[in-house]
Amino acid sequence: MESAKLLRAIIETAIDGIITIDSTGHIESMNPSALKIFGYREHELTGKNISILMPEPDKSRHDGYLHHYQKTREKKIIGQGREVRGLRKDGTQFPFRLAVSEVQYEDRVIYTGFIHDLSKEKEAEEQLKQYTAGLEELVEKRTISLRHMLAELEEAKEEAGVSLEKERELSRMKSRFVSMASHEFRTPLSAMQLSAVLVEKYLEVSDPVQILKHVHKIRNAIGGLNSILNEFLSLEKLEAGAVEPNNEPFDIVRFSEELTEDMQLITKENQIIIYQHNGSQSEVKLDQNLLRNCLTNLISNAIKYSGAHTLIEFTTEITEEASIFTVKDNGIGIPAADHSGLFQPFFRAHNTGDIPGTGLGLNIVSRYVALMNGRVHFESMPGAGTQFILTFNKTSDEHPNSLTP
Repeated sequence: MESAKLLRAIIETAIDGIITIDSTGHIESMNPSALKIFGYREHELTGKNISILMPEPDKSRHDGYLHHYQKTREKKIIGQGREVRGLRKDGTQFPFRLAVSEVQYEDRVIYTGFIHDLSKEKEAEEQLKQYTAGLEELVEKRTISLRHMLAELEEAKEEAGVSLEKERELSRMKSRFVSMASHEFRTPLSAMQLSAVLVEKYLEVSDPVQILKHVHKIRNAIGGLNSILNEFLSLEKLEAGAVEPNNEPFDIVRFSEELTEDMQLITKENQIIIYQHNGSQSEVKLDQNLLRNCLTNLISNAIKYSGAHTLIEFTTEITEEASIFTVKDNGIGIPAADHSGLFQPFFRAHNTGDIPGTGLGLNIVSRYVALMNGRVHFESMPGAGTQFILTFNKTSDEHPNSLTP
């Protein structure tokens, strides 16, 4: 008796559906999971032919399948299991894995079906296909953009032939660009290639957790490539003189809170960005797009060059004379020997190691700040973190030096 109660408890609480039918194919019992999967109540199915749960053509053929097995003992599902489609009460179809066992019980035969719903697994596979298609399209677009940018750089080099010194400088920049691009693009592309191979592997064993893990890795690699291309395009526009500030008044607190929220999404484990505004005023008159680019770069660097479980401080202040923006981290810091070259294009500090980067971000920041009549000041020591301060005077007739190490 206790064994029977235990067996009943196991069947009633099983995650997968369990259905029993008699030798004629009529339903004798269904556990709660089976009823939930198909959307029926128990009294609606008891005594009904099991084909009620099947879409065509299996619905019409099931009795023939059962009679054929009973006559020939030729097994197609019994004792083997296979993926089939089911029909819910509301008319919708869904995939599930079916395993059927045959039981001799009290001089009669009972067939027991074990049902594992595959809807979520199939949905994950479909999402993966959509992700893959979208990623392929994005990579293609960025590749075209990169080719276009490279063509423009080559054309710029040819036009600069009137000056030998300019030609030499462009040649040196191109060499650094090719070296940097080769390294910075190879790493994320290799990661995407490896993740794509692993995604195919985990598709075979229907492991959605691992699949999504590697899809996220691919998306992060795409994001890195996108950031590099945006830096290249920004530099090209600056070199062409195509960037003009559009200063408009806006609320700096709202702007900074939104920026902080966006940047928090890309932080490392337990990295926290703390934002604080000082002063009673909150309106400034600057170019929002250029300012966002500058602060995004500085906060991204703070995230990249700081470890997990660290704080990044972002502060804004409006005084009678100026608007001040400060980004402070507790990261690896910048060696004193590298301070003088920090804002040069393609320059990277010697202690960055394998941390990815183009060496263009701070050059773009300094030039954007200068366009808005501001200046950049920084303080840093190896192992003691770095602090960047952007200062924009309120008087428009001032043109301060944009670089103050």
